Amino acid sequence: MKTRAVRLYGANQLQLDEFELPALKDDEILVKVISDSICMSTYKATTLGTDHKRVPNDAGENPVIIGHEFSGIIKEVGKKWQDQFSPGDRFAIQPALNYKGSMDSPGYSYRYVGGDMTYAIIPPEVMELGCLIKYEGDSFFEASLAEPMSCVIGAFHATYHTIPNTYTHVMDIKERGSVAILGGAGPMGLAAIEYAIHRDRKPALLVVSDVSNERLARAETVISKAEAKKHGITLHYVNPRDYEDFEAHMKSLNAGQGYDDVFVFAPIKPLVEQGDRLLGKDGTLNFFAGPTDTEFTAELNLYNVHYAATKVMGSTGGNTDDMIESLELTAAKRIQPGLMITHIGGLDSVVDTVLKYPEIPGGKKMIYVHHDMPLTPIDDLASLKSLNPKYETLGGIVHAHNNLWTKEAEDYLLKEIIGDPDVA
Repeated sequence: MKTRAVRLYGANQLQLDEFELPALKDDEILVKVISDSICMSTYKATTLGTDHKRVPNDAGENPVIIGHEFSGIIKEVGKKWQDQFSPGDRFAIQPALNYKGSMDSPGYSYRYVGGDMTYAIIPPEVMELGCLIKYEGDSFFEASLAEPMSCVIGAFHATYHTIPNTYTHVMDIKERGSVAILGGAGPMGLAAIEYAIHRDRKPALLVVSDVSNERLARAETVISKAEAKKHGITLHYVNPRDYEDFEAHMKSLNAGQGYDDVFVFAPIKPLVEQGDRLLGKDGTLNFFAGPTDTEFTAELNLYNVHYAATKVMGSTGGNTDDMIESLELTAAKRIQPGLMITHIGGLDSVVDTVLKYPEIPGGKKMIYVHHDMPLTPIDDLASLKSLNPKYETLGGIVHAHNNLWTKEAEDYLLKEIIGDPDVA
């Protein structure tokens, strides 16, 4: 079977190729990829090439497929897995395998599996680790977004507090406590806000800061203070540039106290240090943002570490349980991962999108791999009507849903514009 795929040959060397997949083995599964969400991590791997810890040294001779936030439909199941999977099953994938200590991961390391390809062969280790996950929801884009959502979910679960006068750690954010998300109006920040409001263990106060009024305005549009209030949470969106003493203002929103949990969503030294200063007694700072600088450092108040029991930790990615939680919350309509999406595109747009990723504004870029179309903001889809008049209708669907990408929009794209026989 032929597949089209975007392959990485070396640093900044991406190419859209068509080639033949090898015959399926008894311990493998053939899948049809439908959607893949492009991630900053893919940009980092592309710019580093074989210097990236997950990209193999022989990528120049044996190029790897990029894209690790993908979903689709199972087409053929090798004999070993026929009691667990069936053709027609929808799936999501947990790419962080850590198989026998290896860093190899779909979307970084494999020749025949990745998100930015039309058909892929899932190797046996993915199934052995339980990382090919059947998805009971009704949209592909939400399954693709389970991976970034799992990173946020993992960050909440990884933070911790202590029981006074004991050495017992209580995992997760402080229930009915105070949470600050700094640099939190980007796509991953929106995912964190959505999760904080709609999960079972909730804070009482949630404050989100960002230096962009445009990002803050969109955040408040898609996740309103009224929605948070319905779930018993007081939500504030604030821009540090609006206050002479921002930290004093932040503490005034929390009755003059420091915060129980502070998440830092941008790898900026002053932001990390600000987060440290905003911690209350037994507060935890979670450095969520992944820096590219291997020497990245920031100053922390060690007096408070000693006397106020403040803690600093970090989390990167989520595990399979986090993925399953994301998929279950999504299928139950408790969370809307689609609020992260600001652009959609076809497979032919991937190379330029990845290479220029930091320059492209907005949030997540969702790729529909069996389609060719330029990367386009979802609130500007009508501009493509000269390519196909149906894009104008698609744009209307998006506008009717508060400029969010939804199942209705995806269904129209897949059925009416792409004409995919597997989803019609």
